[in-house]
Amino acid sequence: MSNIAGELARVREAFDKPTLRLLDRKWAPFVLAVFKSSFSRDRRSVSCEALHTQVDAYLADLRSIGLNAPEKTGRALCVQWMNDLWLYREISDAGQGPEEHYSLTSHALEALLLVDGLARDRALISESRLTTIVDTVRHRATEANPDREERVRRLDQQIHELTSERDRLSDGGDIAPASNEQMHEGYANLINLIQQLPSDFKRVEESVAAMHRQIVNDFRGEDRPISEVLDDYLAKTDTLMSSTAEGRAFEGAFTLLRNDALLQGLKADLETILLHPFALELSRTERRSFMSTVTLIRKGIDDVLTQRKGLTTTLREHIVNHDVVKDRELERVLRDVNRELATWMQTAGSRSAVTAELMPGTLDVEHLHERFYDPVAHRAPPALADVSDAAPAAPSLDALRQQGGPLLEELRDALVAAFATGEAASVGSAFNGLDASLRRPVEILGLLQLAAQLSPGAAGLERFETVRPDGSVRFFEVPRLILTDDDTAALAAQNLGSEND
Repeated sequence: MSNIAGELARVREAFDKPTLRLLDRKWAPFVLAVFKSSFSRDRRSVSCEALHTQVDAYLADLRSIGLNAPEKTGRALCVQWMNDLWLYREISDAGQGPEEHYSLTSHALEALLLVDGLARDRALISESRLTTIVDTVRHRATEANPDREERVRRLDQQIHELTSERDRLSDGGDIAPASNEQMHEGYANLINLIQQLPSDFKRVEESVAAMHRQIVNDFRGEDRPISEVLDDYLAKTDTLMSSTAEGRAFEGAFTLLRNDALLQGLKADLETILLHPFALELSRTERRSFMSTVTLIRKGIDDVLTQRKGLTTTLREHIVNHDVVKDRELERVLRDVNRELATWMQTAGSRSAVTAELMPGTLDVEHLHERFYDPVAHRAPPALADVSDAAPAAPSLDALRQQGGPLLEELRDALVAAFATGEAASVGSAFNGLDASLRRPVEILGLLQLAAQLSPGAAGLERFETVRPDGSVRFFEVPRLILTDDDTAALAAQNLGSEND
């Protein structure tokens, strides 16, 4: 007897899943077109109101060019798609309060991936695909074989092949360049694998979310002692990701993907691939999407870990706040109320009523002490220790002045004297001949201030040799300024005016 009945049952079960139900609907092309237009790898979630508005705009565009479209509003369609498990609605805090967002479920992502695969012109059967299969099978066979000698033989063979190739290249052997056709085949193989990552990560998120809901329901219906509850659910947290097939797969991949050096190497390899001439035939969107593979992986890991963190937080809060004793007391009170009601109904008529206060009355208290007097709060602080013996010596007035601003009066006198004797050809040469106490770096600012008041002409740059208070020397390039006799007289007049004040 044939097994057609069993195969039919398995096919029907597959068609009952949300992925094939989406592809089997009348408006499946419209739904998938909306998902593809509204969501992308960089735009994984859309606010609910924005998606409702977008779907309304898509419907209006289709009707304006005479194409059939569903006779529903954008909001109604989004709610329907959410009930069909194609959209997932979640609340996120964007900094301005909680906001609802839509994101695609793993079923919708799988449907989009299937449609993209069917619409792709390039066949996926290629040398790159077969090489990937052969390499993967060889690696897994090596790991699965418990024979030590066979494993050593395989490793020796790989080492010999790699060493021979290295020696050939070191001796100047030719490097056969990869053709554009080969690179296109390998690129198509990689893209096919990369496009499966979002639905894989989303499936793990949904598995954790389902476990979240199940544990919350178990908590609400719990009727065991608190010690058993703690033991059971703490054990569940230890096996949180290993209790489902998706979680176990993610744990294995996460061990590999949390290696930052591996991800950095992956990014460098992606850049190397795009440096090949075949990448010139790719669009800007394709190149950007290919280079964002590492970001896609990191984002998928972060989303799964965030979902798992939410589940762990729920467990902790429930364990901390849940009180089985209080629940049992409330249940006992409700049973007593029902018992009294049954006794009262034996003698009461059909229209009898009883007055009952839903909330207890408030207490009339003028003042309620929140805390009691504590003598320690009014105790004087301990006396400060006398550390005057350890105080450093007070700086002198001259030392303080050396740390201050420019000495304008002394600079005026020095400049007037230098130009009066004819020893200075410019302000810089006059400055370099001054005493070290007047050649601090800050004195340059004083000179520029004096020059700004006289407005002399500048011709090129000259070097100022300054001396810091600690004796170190610094050189500065400053505009070359030359003072006339009138400028020198003006400086002398300024000093005479300050003395008469």
